[in-house]
Amino acid sequence: MPRTPRPERFRDRWRVRWTDHRRVRRSRVFLSWEDADRFLKEKLAEVARIKAGLDSAPPVERPFSELCDRWLEHRAAYKRSGKDDASIIRRHLRPFFGGMALGAVGVAEVEEFRASRSALSPKTVRNVLTLLQTMLRYAVELGWLTRVPVIKKPRIVEQPYSWLRTADAIGALLSAAMEERAGVMETYAVAVYSGMRAGEILGLQWDDVDLDRRLILVARSYDKPATKNGKIRYVPILDPLVPVLEAWRRRCPSEVWVFPMRGGTMQQPAARVLQETFHRCLARAGLERIRFHDLRHTFASHWVMRGGDIFKLQRILGHSGIQMTMRDAHLAPDAFAEDLGRMRDVVPRREGRGVVVPWPS
Repeated sequence: MPRTPRPERFRDRWRVRWTDHRRVRRSRVFLSWEDADRFLKEKLAEVARIKAGLDSAPPVERPFSELCDRWLEHRAAYKRSGKDDASIIRRHLRPFFGGMALGAVGVAEVEEFRASRSALSPKTVRNVLTLLQTMLRYAVELGWLTRVPVIKKPRIVEQPYSWLRTADAIGALLSAAMEERAGVMETYAVAVYSGMRAGEILGLQWDDVDLDRRLILVARSYDKPATKNGKIRYVPILDPLVPVLEAWRRRCPSEVWVFPMRGGTMQQPAARVLQETFHRCLARAGLERIRFHDLRHTFASHWVMRGGDIFKLQRILGHSGIQMTMRDAHLAPDAFAEDLGRMRDVVPRREGRGVVVPWPS
């Protein structure tokens, strides 16, 4: 009677060996005996069911590198973040998993990969693992894989946002920006007073700006014919922004782009106005270093602190859910000042020694 396969010690791990339904010898290595034993029992039961005609045969083994190629051609090429996917695959996923069979990517392999990237920030590791998980789900859709292994991602501790907390800070930035070339101050003013994303601002065309109706049509990001979520929206032109845009419309060197390059063409994602110039203006104004995107948080925070409706803010920012809006506005403590006494008349009270005190005491 043949001996039932069992996990075997392999260096500091546990290895299992079995013969699949095609009579091909297979092996896998696990960190713990329990994981190895559980996997081996599942595989032996799977082979038995296939041989008995109860289950269909699993997909033909494909290399992980084939999934990378397929993803880059058919998915990443049509994503806004396609370049990010290509970078993650080139720098992380293909070097580690590229030599493996797709079906060999299991919990132990993912944990080993995560450990090998310990020098990266938790957020970067989470982004890489999210893409890996999404690609493996795609493999299941293609019929290349039967299931996706459990992938545990690092927990991200949310950090406080940086933003310009006062009107004086906003004024200092805009004043410092006036010492730069024409259009720089206007770019930052639109960011502060509209909450638009960098790509939406640099992709803005004059046909999208209706100064009479006080509305900006947000329909694209840079030269892409769509916004981040693929939807168009309207952003109100607030009072502080009206004179800025009116004056800039008369001086702007382009009839098409609101914030063009010197040659009149559209600016690109690596534009200096978003990076070096922005940081130079912050230093000149004596402000702490923040990102250009933090001007979006600045708008959201001041909107809420000044009594603005958060559901209107959601539409202005272009969020699909209110949770993202609340995070972007991050509801600074000052926003609650006028609300602190709202429920004082619904507190149960009781008499005690001639004094009325809140309940419970």
